Order: sequence, then structure tokens, then C-alpha cells
Amino acid sequence: MYNSTVARLTYRALLGRRRALMMFALPALLLILAVMVRVLTGADDQTAARVLGGFALATMVPLIGVIAGTGAIGPEIDDGSIVYLLAKPVKRHTIILTKLIVAIGVTVVFSAVPTLLAGYILNGNSQQVASAYAAAAVVASVAYAALFLLFGTLSRHAVVFGLVYALVWETLFGSLVPGARTLSIQQWALALGHKLDPGNLMSSDVGATSGAVLLVVVTLGATFYASQKLRGLTLAGEE
Repeated sequence: MYNSTVARLTYRALLGRRRALMMFALPALLLILAVMVRVLTGADDQTAARVLGGFALATMVPLIGVIAGTGAIGPEIDDGSIVYLLAKPVKRHTIILTKLIVAIGVTVVFSAVPTLLAGYILNGNSQQVASAYAAAAVVASVAYAALFLLFGTLSRHAVVFGLVYALVWETLFGSLVPGARTLSIQQWALALGHKLDPGNLMSSDVGATSGAVLLVVVTLGATFYASQKLRGLTLAGEE
């Protein structure tokens, strides 16, 4: 189910210079913003929730998910180097699961951890704002990583499709069209984070049970389909 060689190669690809710079930039921006807001406005629960919800969960988490999810496999398929991996005696579902685990780990480290730190900077975790948004970021990271990993197996333009989903569907349509919010990983994650939010500073258009079910369905469905897609790739000489 997990292959250390595949994991090492995937970590190396994701933490290469260009991708690492992009992934470090967003958390750094969040922490700088949190410090500035705290200095200018002091500790305020509503302000903390707006910063964590509006920037961390709505923007930073999906963007890092795009980078990590698509970057875990997309470049290998695009440049053809995936054939060297497929030639090894490693089951293809093991390759997908290993890459997914790596993508989830990277997304959580670069999104959920900074979200927690920013929350403590903003209001010291008053009303458990930092904990609730960090938990939402964790569950969102899992679903984003799985979905964008699938995109990486489906298209050479996986990053574009990922950005369209994250920024156009979830952010633009999600703010304008009420029905669109029910088909949003962000909203499903908020529904679960709300369970840790005694001050009712988080809200979602779906219930916690529905959010949990939808997150599991998307994660498992995307992982299964990505495995099937990888099985469809054949090497020269294969029957």
C-alpha cells in the first residue's frame, strides 16, 4: 500500500526549488498578514475568523492542494518519465496511494500548520478559532490532494483545471451562487470545523454529516479513478 522509493521520488519532485518556493510563499504571506492584523486591530475573534476563512481556507489551502496534488504525478506523465516507474514491480494502486499520502502530508504541513499558527497569532485560539480552522484545513487537504492528484492523471492541463475549480468554482461561483456552495470542498470542511467552534464563528451551507460523507466520497472516488487511469497506461511490449 506504501512504497518508500515512490514516496522519496515524489517528495523530491514536490520539494524542488520552484514548487517549494510557491508553497512557502503562501504560508509566509498568511503569517505576515496575521501579524499585521494583530498589531493593527488587536485580538478579535471575528477578525481572526475572517482572515482564516477568507485567506487561509478559501485561498491558501486549495492552491497548495493544486501544487501538491497535481505535482505528485502530473509532471511524470507529461514528460513520459512515468514509464520508468511503471516498469518497476510496483502495483499501480500502490503508486497512486503512495503519491496521495505524500501529497496529503505536504498539503497539511504547508496549509493546516500555518493556519493554526496564524490563528494563535490573531487571537491566541480564543473560541478555538485556530483549532477549528486548522482542523478544517486538514480535512480539506485530504480531499484536495485526492482530487487534484486525479486531475494530474487525466490531463496535461491539470494545474489549470485545479485553479479553475479552486478559484472560479469555489471562490467566485461559491460566493455568488448558493447552490454551488453545496458542491464545495471548502464548505464540507467548514461543516466539520464548525463542530469545534463554540463561538459559532464558522458557518457552512451543508451539515456536518453531509460534509463528512461528501469528503469521504470525493477522496475515495478520486483515488479509485486515478488508480484506474494509471492502470490504463501501458508500456511498450505490454499486452
